[in-house]
Amino acid sequence: MTTFDATTFDGRTRVHAFRDDALGEHDAVGLAAAIRRREVSAAEAARAAQERVRAVEARLNAVQWHVDAPAPDPAAAGAFAGVPTFVKDNTDYRGLPTGHGSAAFRPRAARRHAPFARQFLSSGVTVLGKTRLPEFGFSPSTEYEGAEPVRNPWHTGHSAGGSSGGSAALVAAGAVPVAHANDGGGSIRIPAACCGLVGLKPTRGRLVANAQSRQLPLDLVCDGIVSRSVRDAAAFLAAAETYWRNPKLPPLGLAEGPSGQRLRIGFLLDSPNGVRSDTATRAAVTQTVTALQRLGHTVEPVEMAIDPGFTDDFLTYWGMLSFLLGATGRTLGADFDRRRMDSLSRGLRETYLENWQRTPGVLRRLKRTREAYAAAFRGLDLVLSPVLAHTTPPVGHLSPAVPYPTLIERILAYVAFTPVDNVVGTPSLSLPSATATREGLPVGVMFSARPGAERTLLEIAFQLEAEHPFPRIQDM
Repeated sequence: MTTFDATTFDGRTRVHAFRDDALGEHDAVGLAAAIRRREVSAAEAARAAQERVRAVEARLNAVQWHVDAPAPDPAAAGAFAGVPTFVKDNTDYRGLPTGHGSAAFRPRAARRHAPFARQFLSSGVTVLGKTRLPEFGFSPSTEYEGAEPVRNPWHTGHSAGGSSGGSAALVAAGAVPVAHANDGGGSIRIPAACCGLVGLKPTRGRLVANAQSRQLPLDLVCDGIVSRSVRDAAAFLAAAETYWRNPKLPPLGLAEGPSGQRLRIGFLLDSPNGVRSDTATRAAVTQTVTALQRLGHTVEPVEMAIDPGFTDDFLTYWGMLSFLLGATGRTLGADFDRRRMDSLSRGLRETYLENWQRTPGVLRRLKRTREAYAAAFRGLDLVLSPVLAHTTPPVGHLSPAVPYPTLIERILAYVAFTPVDNVVGTPSLSLPSATATREGLPVGVMFSARPGAERTLLEIAFQLEAEHPFPRIQDM
């Protein structure tokens, strides 16, 4: 039986499953190479991952659905051939239900893979199941009104982030090397920051889009992965590009390290809409500024003069998504009842119903955000900022059981940086910083770039990873 480390000190518990088995301490690139060299088999890797998941799941609550007997494809030849992983439970995977984290309906098994699931599978991964998310991915913390939350393996009293919280918890705990995530307002980057991972939200259109996103007036959602290394993020994008490449975007290829190019990087400590970041978060950014300057980059303060009403407009659009889900929910399950949606979803819907007349203006202003974004990037290659305005909160702070007026106020004071890149469609990357909170939790920093510039993001990330190797949970 697999053992795992669960260290309790100062009232907190840290959980991980790293051990001497077929997975070892490999990232996805390293494990795939070991499988190609026949040092381990894909079947051994899958079994080891299943044992690790069983060992930590009672503490983390990260898995929604398990595949009973995953069969690695012996003919898999992608960059991640044989690497065990999970798909987030808002994406169809044939034979498994898609529950979207909601108790409003009874999910049915998907008849076919979603378009992105096919692209993900083309990398050669072995899917072990699906990970949990908050209802419809609306919350930045994977918590529920009537079920256990997903817990952070660095400190199980704290949130794993959201909405890809289940995926981030499993990867951070060492149960699998990488896992699927997606991002409609920060849902790759937020849990990556909370759990000490690398999380890259690609440019809109870089990867295959899902059908629901294409039907919306403003497509916010991009798929991707969370990983423990920069090279896994780079290898995934390169592998995805061999399956399908958007001809409207510059090709990426495989980024394998720093470019050596000296960049001009702007930085901001407080959000464009005026939310001030806390002390530990500011320290993470300023320490990263110092590291970048030491590496020869030019770093200077920058302002991003977005519309003062951006937050209200984004909230209205967010509410429109909840309204549309409530109106079309029977496509998810015949028993769908919007009254069973959680209080956050219901509150967002009611917010929209109070402001629906503003929809044309909201869409117009949100689409204009790209002009302010482009102005901020004049003369710059990248912009550095916090991922979140404050460090990872304890479980319960962002629970949907909190009354909606208080909950939405807390969310907006927390998620103050990430949504801009979703609205504009630009790539953005969360990286672990060298700093940590007093509770021993990771703190993330975020780099954002122009459309199509994922390679620049990856190259600076490689450089920072080499300069300050990311903290590892198994070393703490």
